[in-house]
Amino acid sequence: QHARAQPQRNRAQRSAARLLVLALGALFAGSAAGNSDPLSGFAAPDSAALGVMWRIERSPYRDAGTRHDFTPLYLYEGERFYLRSPSVGLKFGPSEQRRVEIFFRHRFEGHPTDDIPESLAGMAPREQGIDGGVSGQLGGAWGLAFAELLRDVSQASGGSELRVGYKYPFRRGRLWLRPHVMLSFRDERLNNYYYGVRPEEARADRPAYEAQSGVVAEVGAYAAYQISARWRLIGGATFSRLPDTVAGSPIVAQRTLNQYYVGAAYDLSAEQEQWPQGRPLIVRALYGASSDCDVLKIMTLRCTSTHTVDNTGIAGFEVGWPLVDRLNGWPLDVAGFVGVTQHKEHGLQPDFPEIKGYIKAYFYGFPWDAKLRTRLGLGVGLSWAKEIPFSEARDLESKGRNTSHLLQVLDPTADISLGDLFAVKSLRNTFFGAGVSHRSGIFGSSQLLGNVNGGSNYIYGYVETSF
Repeated sequence: QHARAQPQRNRAQRSAARLLVLALGALFAGSAAGNSDPLSGFAAPDSAALGVMWRIERSPYRDAGTRHDFTPLYLYEGERFYLRSPSVGLKFGPSEQRRVEIFFRHRFEGHPTDDIPESLAGMAPREQGIDGGVSGQLGGAWGLAFAELLRDVSQASGGSELRVGYKYPFRRGRLWLRPHVMLSFRDERLNNYYYGVRPEEARADRPAYEAQSGVVAEVGAYAAYQISARWRLIGGATFSRLPDTVAGSPIVAQRTLNQYYVGAAYDLSAEQEQWPQGRPLIVRALYGASSDCDVLKIMTLRCTSTHTVDNTGIAGFEVGWPLVDRLNGWPLDVAGFVGVTQHKEHGLQPDFPEIKGYIKAYFYGFPWDAKLRTRLGLGVGLSWAKEIPFSEARDLESKGRNTSHLLQVLDPTADISLGDLFAVKSLRNTFFGAGVSHRSGIFGSSQLLGNVNGGSNYIYGYVETSF
């Protein structure tokens, strides 16, 4: 069997190499603007949106059945930078139809972690992982052709994948529709990690198995419908067929995979240009300590203790840009932030960085606003930590729950203007306040967040100013 598989594997590798040459040629020719990301194209250029999406999939693993996944939506499409719930990236190129993207993207593939089927019992878990990638797209009235190269950078599979495809987005009134077809050339390491059986995992009904490289074919469509000026319904469906080498695995029962998406998003875009001289740059510096208080109790000042169990802390620096000034005429501003937080573990484990990306709303409509500007803020987005924070790992392990490097971040804050407080006009847009850095997995309902039920809290003080 190995001798018969070798020519097939060599042909697949040669085909992948040829397509890689074509893909790279397209990239260096200046093609661009999109890829196989399901959320690519949902948000308009220079806009942001928040929402929720449910994903239903037919699992390929034996006895795993149908799986349901809740995914929070955080969408921001800047001129060069974008943030979508599963991905973050940079865009280069002369136009939306000729552009190159470099990105990191979550891979929705791997063993179930919340309800392990008997077919996978006793096996080492296969994590979903993070891919680093580069993509190119060439578009016109005829549609969009794209190619992208992915490689696992999270030390999960270590595998690579080349995707080539075609999509045709079009609008009919309030409806936006984008059907697509795609071929994915997956290498041996990728397929074997997710669908192979290691010798030490073998048993009578689950023999050792090594999956080889193969090609996955996919067809599908994504859609959005504008039900009001800011609300949009979104949805989609994809159907893919696994290669022989994957379908032959003793832990695989389904060769044809179906995925369905349904959700809603609220557009946070400005209705007109609000910063003709350019958007201000927002800078935040923060310092804080771990807390075993629940985030809601902290927000309502019913619990504000820190260092109650361990002596860990954080120090961070963030930059942001305003997205909307007075949303719908309300005293409500919206901004987007990215930043790095260094975790101080004080010998419990090595210190490590955490990367955040989130969208934040500020409310300031208080009666005393003209004398002392006071703001309440709430940020929601994603946090990726190089290591699991000690306090987080300790609490989740004690409850027998999963941990995840990628979790949702919740950032409630309250602050006052230092300029108003000290009667210094030049400091009116400089604020001092306190907040909570909260990581959680939305009660174990999201595969994107590792089905984590729990998290960690850090109470911090900060200074924020605009330039």
